[in-house]
Amino acid sequence: MKGFAEYETYDGLGLAGLVRQGEVTPEELLEAAIERVEARNGAVNAVISRLYDHGRQAIASGLPDGPFRGVPYLLKDLGGWLAGDRVTRGSRFFADTPPVTADSEHVNRLKAAGLVIFGRTNSCELGLSLTCEPQLYGPTRSPWDTQRISGGSSGGAAAAVGARVVPMAHASDGFGSIRAPAACCGLVGLKPTRARNTQAPYAGEGLGGLSTEHAVTLSIRDTAALLDATAGPGPGDPYGVAPPARPFLAEVGTDPGRLRIAFTTKAPNGAPVAPDYLETLHETARLCMDLGHQVEEVDPAVDGDQVVPTFLTLASVNTVVNLGSHPTKGRPPHPGEVENVTYATGKLGEQVTASDYVRATQTAHRLGRQMAAFHANWDVLLTPGLGTLPPRLGWIDMMMEDVHEYWRRVFTFSPFTVWFNITGQPAVMLPIGRSAAGFPIAVQLVAPFADEATLFRLGGQLEAARRWFDRKPPVAG
Repeated sequence: MKGFAEYETYDGLGLAGLVRQGEVTPEELLEAAIERVEARNGAVNAVISRLYDHGRQAIASGLPDGPFRGVPYLLKDLGGWLAGDRVTRGSRFFADTPPVTADSEHVNRLKAAGLVIFGRTNSCELGLSLTCEPQLYGPTRSPWDTQRISGGSSGGAAAAVGARVVPMAHASDGFGSIRAPAACCGLVGLKPTRARNTQAPYAGEGLGGLSTEHAVTLSIRDTAALLDATAGPGPGDPYGVAPPARPFLAEVGTDPGRLRIAFTTKAPNGAPVAPDYLETLHETARLCMDLGHQVEEVDPAVDGDQVVPTFLTLASVNTVVNLGSHPTKGRPPHPGEVENVTYATGKLGEQVTASDYVRATQTAHRLGRQMAAFHANWDVLLTPGLGTLPPRLGWIDMMMEDVHEYWRRVFTFSPFTVWFNITGQPAVMLPIGRSAAGFPIAVQLVAPFADEATLFRLGGQLEAARRWFDRKPPVAG
């Protein structure tokens, strides 16, 4: 490609370092990213809104001297509120939503970090899927195999980063929507601790506390440095989390000491796990032993059968509220105005009583207490990243008539992620393995509540031992 030919050999901090040293300009980085959108987006359908002039104007106006000064960045079409820009939530019903008039606090902090926002990425409708195939924009495809899903709901973000359009992109996670796409596309995907990143001023919490914003990235250090830039409470937040003892970036490369690491192959819902994921999990456990850690197979003593129904209760009731939140129509959608699963999930939510909802929150709290008891003896839990390889497009179909079969398929594909949305713990996907055909295979690392630091120490150690940065999918050439 023309322009800055070495663009793809750097992560976000690497590109920002070049800008600081005067070896490349923010304008050159932005044009390199735009060139890759135009060349590769046709294959993956990751970017659905081009805000090129916004990015150019931000550079012309002068960028803050933050840790990512000059690095191109994409926002997801769900959250990531940007003044003057509309968020359609991947939905035909919400496609005419008026632009917001003020940035969210998260976007303010992204801008303060020096990031150059120049587009939006595809999301499934209202974030209600672990694939990204909305009727509004069409499916996003994996850069590793364009017949397979890129994951969801942050599938556009993951496909864009996987295709090396940008080194990192905005994402959010209510039941695996950062981690599943990261696993599908060979990326690092951290779901931070509940309340680590504020949702001010547009929300106090998402999905009853299950959802959080962050990013998918190419490197552990980018994930850490970005969290340093965005973490912290916002005005009026309903609750918070203890701040880290020191910057998260300082943890990457720090010796983690001899950690007590448990691993489990047992999904809370009893779903089977594909051999590729089991093999990579066991290989990672052996690697951790070789690195000097104490490693044992231990299944946490939790009420695993309550994970999926607790999520569905919380998510379905929140879907009722979300469907009624169009700022100008003043009504929820009629049948056919949203996708079948969206509408049917809302109908499930209408059947939930107030006491059902309270019991679900109490169950979520109990699961959190059970995991806290587990972590009294174990610093980290390793799980398989996914239950299966990313399926073919169309298998997790939000136009299905059977909403129960739909959700069964979702939790067969990704049985380990929503567990930690419910408990609020930090969890990260690492693309440490590969299938025989070369497809990325991830493991999930889970730490106690508020302890991202341990994930960054261990994740950095594993990244150094099994470097994945140079693995590129076919779409990236």
